[in-house]
Amino acid sequence: MTTILFAHPWHGSFNKMVFDTAVTELEKKGKAYQIIDLNKDGFNPVFTQEELALYSQGKYSDPLVGKYQKILKASDALIVIFPIWWFDVPAILKGFFDKVMLKDFAYIETRTGLKGLLGDIKRTTVITTSNSPKWYIEFFAGNPIKGVLIKSNLKGMGLRNVKWLHCGDLKKEAVEKRLKFLNEIKKHVT
Repeated sequence: MTTILFAHPWHGSFNKMVFDTAVTELEKKGKAYQIIDLNKDGFNPVFTQEELALYSQGKYSDPLVGKYQKILKASDALIVIFPIWWFDVPAILKGFFDKVMLKDFAYIETRTGLKGLLGDIKRTTVITTSNSPKWYIEFFAGNPIKGVLIKSNLKGMGLRNVKWLHCGDLKKEAVEKRLKFLNEIKKHVT
């Protein structure tokens, strides 16, 4: 089962077109999928005092956290779609990682660091958009997606086969570039 994790508040955005392309491609290929649409679900990315008290125990009080964990446990592929804002993931996605990827669910602590528990997810595709081209993000903005998100966070959860697709330098008049990127996505959605 493929899970699509979508983090964009406006359903008229190019990110929504990326999401729709992924869904259509999965349906064409007869692949089962589930959707986590953080904004549509009204997910609150901010820890409350009560939630933070439970955090070190790997527990939660937000029912969406339990729902999302159940969805992820049933997944063998993950597609994460989001815009890069301020050279990072949107706050709602950061909060998702903070609140959902809990100890004893996504990882355990060992003497040598984290051991990921989500190894049943065999393939992860991270799809991003921004006004900056990928080379700028990688070489001049500290490479936050590959360095922090992929090599640290996702790896720490046990996700290994991660592909990053990025459409940058997005301008409204860049229609050809957008269409080319949507076609590229079709090749990577399996």
